[in-house]
Amino acid sequence: MPYIVTGEPSSWKNDIYSKQNHDYKYPDDLDLKPGSDLHKALRDKIWRRASASRNEVQKRYTSWREIDRTLTIYMPLKDKEEQLKQKDASKPVSIVFPYSYSMLEALLTYLSMAFFQDPIFQYDGVEDDDTIGAMLMEMVIRLHCIKNKVPLAIHTVLRDALCYGVGVAIPGWKSVYGKRPIKASVITQSELGEDTTEYVNWIDDLLFEGNSLSNIDPYMWLPDPSVSSVGIQDGEFNGWVDRDSYINLLGRESRSDSSLFNVKYLREKKNKRSTLALDESDRQSKHGETSRMLDSADVTSPVDIIKMYVNLIPKEWNLGNSEYPEKWYFELASDDIIIACEKADHSHGMYPVAVASPEFDGYSITPIGRMEVLYGLQHTLDFLFNSHISNVRKAINDMLVVDPYLVNIEDLRDPQPGKLIRLRKPAWGRGVDKAVQQLTVNDITRLNISDSAYITQWMDRISGADQSMQGALRQGGPERLTSMEFQGTRGSAISRLQRLAMIISSQFMQDVGNMFAVHAQQYMSQDTHAKIVGRHAEQLQKMFGKKDYAKIDAQSLIVNYDLIVRDGSIPGGNFSSAWLQMFQTIGTTPELMQQFDITRIFMYIASQLGAKNVEDFKRNVNQIQPQTMPDEQVARQAEAGNLIPIGVD
Repeated sequence: MPYIVTGEPSSWKNDIYSKQNHDYKYPDDLDLKPGSDLHKALRDKIWRRASASRNEVQKRYTSWREIDRTLTIYMPLKDKEEQLKQKDASKPVSIVFPYSYSMLEALLTYLSMAFFQDPIFQYDGVEDDDTIGAMLMEMVIRLHCIKNKVPLAIHTVLRDALCYGVGVAIPGWKSVYGKRPIKASVITQSELGEDTTEYVNWIDDLLFEGNSLSNIDPYMWLPDPSVSSVGIQDGEFNGWVDRDSYINLLGRESRSDSSLFNVKYLREKKNKRSTLALDESDRQSKHGETSRMLDSADVTSPVDIIKMYVNLIPKEWNLGNSEYPEKWYFELASDDIIIACEKADHSHGMYPVAVASPEFDGYSITPIGRMEVLYGLQHTLDFLFNSHISNVRKAINDMLVVDPYLVNIEDLRDPQPGKLIRLRKPAWGRGVDKAVQQLTVNDITRLNISDSAYITQWMDRISGADQSMQGALRQGGPERLTSMEFQGTRGSAISRLQRLAMIISSQFMQDVGNMFAVHAQQYMSQDTHAKIVGRHAEQLQKMFGKKDYAKIDAQSLIVNYDLIVRDGSIPGGNFSSAWLQMFQTIGTTPELMQQFDITRIFMYIASQLGAKNVEDFKRNVNQIQPQTMPDEQVARQAEAGNLIPIGVD
């Protein structure tokens, strides 16, 4: 049974704030001092929404923990296996047969190839005046994805979506501050002349700003349970539990542009953890033991924070006079102290949360995952494999029937080779034939391995990641594998995975791409330099004068754009050898060459086969138009110095 969160946290009963006064200036002149009526009312509303969400989502924790155990390749050991492992670590014990892990790797490989194409997000201008701005937007977002390692966060989302049914991430805006070197020079005058001294001055400055993507652990997600996983933007609230340290929070509060407050009130709290932040997963389970993060209060000061966006009516919450819904952002630290309270200022008007749930049913907030569908077969596979190992381990050990009246038992128990077994005195001179007898053991699990192969075939069919997708060819059968059979089977598997990627693209990538563009338009405060690459490189190089980098200001990104959603295909996934045949036919037929662009067809074939930089090998990249001149005119131009022969410096 899941643990149902009810009532108020015990920390609310202790009034430790009335005697403290840190003289904070709160936003909009609100009385948000811990212990005030407004603070208590807001804290209660946030807590009730968070606990209601946790009570609904945690119904899925039992299934999620089973998936965690499946993917950690460990299972609880029996007492006998524990003793066996301690005596001889080389002997096999029960494990999780890692077939689900192999299938997860195959699925993640396909999805990574589908979404990690450069650039990850593509934009087109809506009107003629927006064309150049959309090109620059694409370059800027590409730079942000590289600098802030966005593909790593997307990979975590994809893995969570396959394992738990939901992958959740937060598109945000990240600013990195530090010291920037500035070159300077000092010129001094003397009787000997001018003397210039070069030096480097380090100043505090904004080093980089751009879009970032942060992951939310599904175990820590607090969505509105009244909506589906694809309708989170229609919910009344959306939140999650995050973990930080008191030192980091205090440092963030000290910044001039910070919206945090009340952090100093956390100093007196001994336990800064949240009752909603217990580690409910089994990702670290090994042989039945669980590695939990220790609460080292004497070494570090971890602080659990409930972060939540709420669509509320300010007048009803005593946050203003407006009677119409507005999105607000709150942070509740240690279940007790509000350290952030502000109106959400995102121009896109959305919760800055995106969810991928490829197995969604359109109704559930936490649908099933692909690995969860396979769990029953994986459990059967583990049983077949481990029961066979257990039986073999039993069969290879000596199972003896002994007459203890005739044999010295202690000599018989000696496991060392070359041992000497002594008969007891009553057996002297009677021979050793009937003193000890080997017990016959039949291996009733000898067919388990062949049955396991049958189970894995069904897992291949159900998951869509067959053996060809896992890098293995079909084995067995009276006939060898033909090219048509391989292409047909692989094509069907790719089509199933492409559907998976298309759903994730519409659910998750589209929201993230739109939020990234709006964030760049709204929060970009300084010019940036982006490398001119990609599908618009030729046109942009003309505009920026054949330069490799373009200087982009925030004003140039204020355009109307359309996000190009990827169709879920991978390079070469939908490619057919018929393109090569058509390319040869068009290249040898003059009439067809007049109707079709042979160069673009070749570049399409190359890109479908996996080539990423075909443009680098094009001739005449600077669009130099050759001219034909008579020999006499060439000679006169050469004498005048207007023409230089090739190879002459």
